[in-house]
Amino acid sequence: MNLDEIKQILEMMREHELAEFELERDDFKLRLRKNAAGQWTTQIPQMNFMTAPAAAAPPVAVPLPVAGEPVLTAAGEDVDLTIVKSPIVGTFYRSSEPGAKPFVELGQPVRKGQVLCIIEAMKLMNEITADSDGELVKAYVENGQAVQYGERLFAMKPA
Repeated sequence: MNLDEIKQILEMMREHELAEFELERDDFKLRLRKNAAGQWTTQIPQMNFMTAPAAAAPPVAVPLPVAGEPVLTAAGEDVDLTIVKSPIVGTFYRSSEPGAKPFVELGQPVRKGQVLCIIEAMKLMNEITADSDGELVKAYVENGQAVQYGERLFAMKPA
């Protein structure tokens, strides 16, 4: 398992707000857990493939960004991002109908109460609105994708 795969697992855990994750493949075992202080710990046994596996390494604290902490942007500036999460399970749509212009575009200013997207659940279209003014900086899901309760939809930079 390489570092990129572990980063993908950590991102998935953040997106789905998982507190613990364990993976076992052949003679490799990875266990990630968030402690009471909100820090991640990991246990990766050291493996020597020529001899028997060594004793498990002690847990190592791995600091990860949590919601509300400054996020380093491409420009190198610290910004607090507001994450818009799905309040329901359903199908995510960025526009009111196929082929229509999206409710909001990335980089566009957004006003409190403005519709960001709709989520279809049980044949009902539920409008998801902005809780505050800001600028839409990232979309986490694609049009037509199924979303779960609490899943990240957008990141907004507060105005």
